[in-house]
Amino acid sequence: MTRDPYQRLGGVKTSKIACLLENENIMSIVKSCIYLGVMGLLVPLQSRGQEASEAEVGQAGDEIVVVLHGLARSSWSMTKIQRHLEREGYLVVNVNYPSTRHPIEYLSDEMLADVVARCCPDATVHFVTHSMGGIITRYYLEGRRLPNLGRVVMLSPPSQGSEVVDALKNNGLFKRVNGPAGGQLGTDPESIPSKLGPVAFELGVIAGNKSIDPLFSLMIPGPDDGKVAVERTRVEGMQDFLVMPYSHTFIMRQPDVMQQVAHFLRYGVFDRSGRY
Repeated sequence: MTRDPYQRLGGVKTSKIACLLENENIMSIVKSCIYLGVMGLLVPLQSRGQEASEAEVGQAGDEIVVVLHGLARSSWSMTKIQRHLEREGYLVVNVNYPSTRHPIEYLSDEMLADVVARCCPDATVHFVTHSMGGIITRYYLEGRRLPNLGRVVMLSPPSQGSEVVDALKNNGLFKRVNGPAGGQLGTDPESIPSKLGPVAFELGVIAGNKSIDPLFSLMIPGPDDGKVAVERTRVEGMQDFLVMPYSHTFIMRQPDVMQQVAHFLRYGVFDRSGRY
């Protein structure tokens, strides 16, 4: 028997969702949200950011930060954090990649592997990611030895998947807009996040707990950022974890988040002094 995807939610949230599904106006809104991209609402989908050039990036002694945007976004969404890190003295590669055209395996083994190969082997390479960018990075680093690996910061990563994907991944419009990678971000045992093991590198995770997507939040148990439950951003082996009052869509553009990212890259911990 096929299991109802909403059964896992339980309690009041299930009842609310059942009522919403019977309301045609609400469902019209939901479909519009799906069309805009479940992991990247209200942002331009076209490419505007920098891509890694064909030439080698950096030189011995440099600290390079590879920046990866999330699903259905572009490098433009990461330009503020790119500029902040450049002001901090890092050489930043803000990667623009076709997140909705390929599965996570390809985006990791082909796209990200090519970017890292262009980085000077005698430079330190850090990673800063948003949402699915964190899963691509984990997939790439699992089983690979990167001698010049620095530190990694992930913003709102679906480290244990998202219930929103569980509910919508079989929807035709969802699949058309979010592509093969979008359907790989669920919480089921066959999802990519579920198959990845503990991290073996210095990782700091920042989760958001403010939602601007109330319909999606109804699908997610506990505090969430509108796309991912706070608890599902955690990953075994991470070095530090921080919850900040921002939504999934805009967390990477917040000044205090950018300060925390830079602090972790420099010191390996987040700053809890209250100065940010």
